Amino acid sequence: MIIDDIKNANVQAMKSKDHNLRSIYSVVINKYMQAQIEARLLKKEVNDDDMIRIIQKTIKELDEEAANYEKVGKVDEADNIRLQRGAIEGYLPKMLTAEEIHAIILTLPDRSIPGVMKHFKQQYGSRVDMKMVSDELKNF
Repeated sequence: MIIDDIKNANVQAMKSKDHNLRSIYSVVINKYMQAQIEARLLKKEVNDDDMIRIIQKTIKELDEEAANYEKVGKVDEADNIRLQRGAIEGYLPKMLTAEEIHAIILTLPDRSIPGVMKHFKQQYGSRVDMKMVSDELKNF
């Protein structure tokens, strides 16, 4: 599972005294633990798809944080955030590109917005950015 790899990376970051990477791995692990608690209440388990969503959400938060640091002129902090982003981004599967999304849409019999969105969510789940799908649909 992805979380096991992240936990191992966290241990390596602790051993190498890399506080920057250790902090982002700890954030992701804490979000995983929170998701586990919420899932337990619903009698479910956290799987790799859930972990991918957690990582994607964390990356979006890091992007916003880096942009805010750049606005106030703290370039060093923004660079640290980008380093953290790169570290956790490596745990994501290869995402579908805009061209691949477009090609898939062309093969679908039902090209209505709800039909296409449902297809991508069911078939590709966390391997596709639904915003990209929406943008591609607008170009049709």
